[in-house]
Amino acid sequence: MRLPNLTSLGLGLAAQTSTGQTPLGLDGAVREGVRYGAAIERSHGKDTPSGHWEIAGAPLASPFGLFRASDPAFPPELIAAIVCDSMILGILGDCHSDGIEALKVFGEEHINTGKPIFYTSVDSVLQIAAHEESFGLERLYDLCRIVRAHVDPLNIGRVIARPFIGSPQTGFQRTPRRKDFAMQAPVGNLLDRAFGGSRALITIGKIGNIFSHRNTGCELKAISDMGHFDKVVECFGDLPDGGLIFANLVDLDTEYGHRRDVAGYACALEMLDTRFEELIPLMRKGDLCIVTADHGNDPTWGGTDHTRENVPVLAYAPDGRSGPLGLRSSFADIGASVAEHLHLKPTAAGQSWL
Repeated sequence: MRLPNLTSLGLGLAAQTSTGQTPLGLDGAVREGVRYGAAIERSHGKDTPSGHWEIAGAPLASPFGLFRASDPAFPPELIAAIVCDSMILGILGDCHSDGIEALKVFGEEHINTGKPIFYTSVDSVLQIAAHEESFGLERLYDLCRIVRAHVDPLNIGRVIARPFIGSPQTGFQRTPRRKDFAMQAPVGNLLDRAFGGSRALITIGKIGNIFSHRNTGCELKAISDMGHFDKVVECFGDLPDGGLIFANLVDLDTEYGHRRDVAGYACALEMLDTRFEELIPLMRKGDLCIVTADHGNDPTWGGTDHTRENVPVLAYAPDGRSGPLGLRSSFADIGASVAEHLHLKPTAAGQSWL
């Protein structure tokens, strides 16, 4: 891979911190003002909500609930209560499945019967797929809200609406109108602190969903990582001093990691790398940019679920110190460091490196 910008932000040295080896092609020079390292996940999960909450300085205190590994996956009493409250005719699936495979197996029957497709994975999630036209997008969202209330007692991390389009003849395709209905984030996270400090706050991509729209400021979305990065660049120049942008880039995960597409993953990383040529020149004295991840999703691994690697922590400040951060004992050190940089109340957990 050719990742000159991420290499200059310390990605190769972050990998070396974690594994003792520098990946091929990531051994270039690091710019001044970069601090680099890796972080170990303290939370029990390896999923989007727990990873983001920990990044924001408020790790999950206890494990998420999980559905049983065998099929049917969901407790019969849970499904009966959901069917009663939502007035659907029943469900399809009730299994562990990759989302694309679920559409292949149950898509035609869903259109014919009107029954939504329920499936899960090894993570704490209940996913519901439904056709945007025959079932209805808003109806799918309403169903997910009902399901969210029913799985709260089970401590399930996310209910995910997975709308799709197409037909048995043309094939089915998921649309970008996915929506996550997450548990409430632990209190004392970075967004809570920024909101309490009356700071300008912009959240981009899935951040609003992940934090249940609590203290998430101005929420912006696009249909791809490139669109989300556009919004980061657009907002950065107008952000007042003391403001915070928190952006989630999801394509590497959903389009390439889960599908174990190694070549696609590498290509997407190279495309993302070029975008830092736009962002870095905009940064001024006093600014801080941190690049990290919420979990692993190794495209060379078996299966389709998230994997649990250490994550890179790349922190660039034009007028900041340079050097290693070491292997941090929690993602929460990221949120703690940003809070200190912005002169906010400390987050619920984490040790600042500033």
